[in-house]
Amino acid sequence: MKLNTLQRHFRESGKSLVRNGWMTFASVSAVTVTLLLVGVFFVIMMNLNHIATNVENDVEIRVHIDPAATVENQKTLEAKIKKIAKVDSVVYSPKEKELTNMIEGMGENGEAFKLFEQDNPLRDVLVVKTKTPQDVDQVSKKIETFEYVQSVKYGKEYVDNLFNVVNIARNIGVVLIIGLLFTAMFLISNTIKITIIARRKEIEIMRLVGATNNFIRWPFFLEGLWLGVLGAIIPIVLIGITYSNLFKYVSPKINIPFFELLPLSPFIYQISVILILLGGLIGIWGSLMSVRKFLKV
Repeated sequence: MKLNTLQRHFRESGKSLVRNGWMTFASVSAVTVTLLLVGVFFVIMMNLNHIATNVENDVEIRVHIDPAATVENQKTLEAKIKKIAKVDSVVYSPKEKELTNMIEGMGENGEAFKLFEQDNPLRDVLVVKTKTPQDVDQVSKKIETFEYVQSVKYGKEYVDNLFNVVNIARNIGVVLIIGLLFTAMFLISNTIKITIIARRKEIEIMRLVGATNNFIRWPFFLEGLWLGVLGAIIPIVLIGITYSNLFKYVSPKINIPFFELLPLSPFIYQISVILILLGGLIGIWGSLMSVRKFLKV
């Protein structure tokens, strides 16, 4: 395509947006509302996914070593666990450290357990992390068969429920976002279709004088792109301001280690790029679907 022709298409798409002011407003409004909903769902789902990933990464296997095991036996057991393909790391935690952690974790109620410092009833522990959280069940069963292992704990019921809830939440989020995107495409397609109906004679004349389908289609293609991008601006501004204030207000008040919001940068920029791309793609798709029906004149 020649540069002059491309410039002409850009000019025509811009003029069309101005000439059809109310239709432009209707199309941009449809995109704005839909992308605002999509953006909010993206923010919620990406933060939930971030929190879920933190929780999943917090899942660990605690291998309680048999009291009869010698230092050499412990080292041998640790080496065997490290050789398991799905194991990421193994950290030795002596029973003294386990007791200290338990006392500190119970706060004021932990004072009573200081009596056990003279005769510690706890066991030395190997803390095992798997490469993926979903491997904990399989790895724990394998470790249970090793010699000098007294017990293996990882909160099976809690972990299984966690994985189920996370998967369900992620699937629901994906379905909702896809549904909203298709709704936006439908709205844009119909609003642009009305604009094209009003300009049907213009398309007929262009066809009669020899204009190709691509020549006719390009201004509408660009028009849909501008509508989508313009419709993404307000959601980006609103979501950016709201999330920034929410992050500054909520983050200092959250003391749970794994429960944290995604940092402003680069999260806000990622959401902005996603919304602009979605807006542009929705506009282009809606425009092309509408134009295609009216080129058979």
